[in-house]
Amino acid sequence: MLLDFFPSRRLTIYLAKMFAMRIVAVLAMLVLVLLMLDLLGKTGDILAVDGNGQAEVLKYASLRGPQLVARFLPYSVLLATIITLASLNQNSEVIAMKAAGLSAHQILAPLLLSGVVMAGVSFAFNERVVTRANATLSAWEAVEYAQVPDDPAGRGNVYFNDGRDVFMASRAAGRGDATVFTDVTFYERDDLGMIVRQVNADRASFANPGWRLADASEFTVASAQSRELGDITVAPGVTIGQVELGRVTPDAETLSELSRSIEALQSAGRRTGELEAKWWHKISGPLSAVLMPLLGAVAGFGLARSGNLFLRAVIGMALGFAYFVIDNAALALGSFGGYPPLIAAWAPFFLFLFVGETVLVRTEE
Repeated sequence: MLLDFFPSRRLTIYLAKMFAMRIVAVLAMLVLVLLMLDLLGKTGDILAVDGNGQAEVLKYASLRGPQLVARFLPYSVLLATIITLASLNQNSEVIAMKAAGLSAHQILAPLLLSGVVMAGVSFAFNERVVTRANATLSAWEAVEYAQVPDDPAGRGNVYFNDGRDVFMASRAAGRGDATVFTDVTFYERDDLGMIVRQVNADRASFANPGWRLADASEFTVASAQSRELGDITVAPGVTIGQVELGRVTPDAETLSELSRSIEALQSAGRRTGELEAKWWHKISGPLSAVLMPLLGAVAGFGLARSGNLFLRAVIGMALGFAYFVIDNAALALGSFGGYPPLIAAWAPFFLFLFVGETVLVRTEE
């Protein structure tokens, strides 16, 4: 009987359905309000570009919406937990369930099950939708909302060092040997670091080695003269490997893509602690939806008539928000090397799992 967390099928469905509906309602409210506030600040920038109109504003909303859903789903689960349990407590339903012989864990079991489902949905949504939205929106913002790039995985404002020289471009698109730079500038510098000449071109492609600039023009500093060069090859030290390694954006890559990026960086001798922490957090982050019912459970127990219901709800909310603060702090410390990546991503989850379980057992079991 101690392991029978779902003694009543009807009660389980009732609680899970009530909880899920409140999660959706709270999430929709938060996303709509925050999206409206965000559009107030961004609509002017979008419409300032010639040719942009309502379609582009809706395009921005469709890209920004998934980001807000992913960010505020755990908060929605926390608030839905407090609302659900507080209403059950206020209507004496918790007392009725406990009088029927249910323990606090059995009352919370349907909510925890719903949290597991939400965690799975959140993980799949992040992998399939949010990563693509992040990549597209970042690329669109890099061109100041002029046009949604055909290759969202490309990057804007890139630069590479070739010894003393500098190779810059406004955008990099394509993969591997098919990588193409647009609006390219190559600075040739002397031993003192002073610019000797500047070469500009609209387009550059990989020449193996170096990069072939099409219809390039040259400005020589010493003579202050410009001339046309045609097609030339520059920056032989800038390899495809350097270009690929510079593409890593954890929020815009799926779990498998980020794994390959980490392996590439490690093989090149680069530091990957920040990326490894983000990799683990892609798993531990969605699981916070399982943790929220446990942290907010304090709002559902105790006598509603004692006047402590509001205080219990505040305590549950404080525990939930404390988790998010410590989780972000641990992730930041892991990015700077203060914690190992695995501990930075998982320590807050297990810490508050023990805290929530301790509070529940000490107060209700």
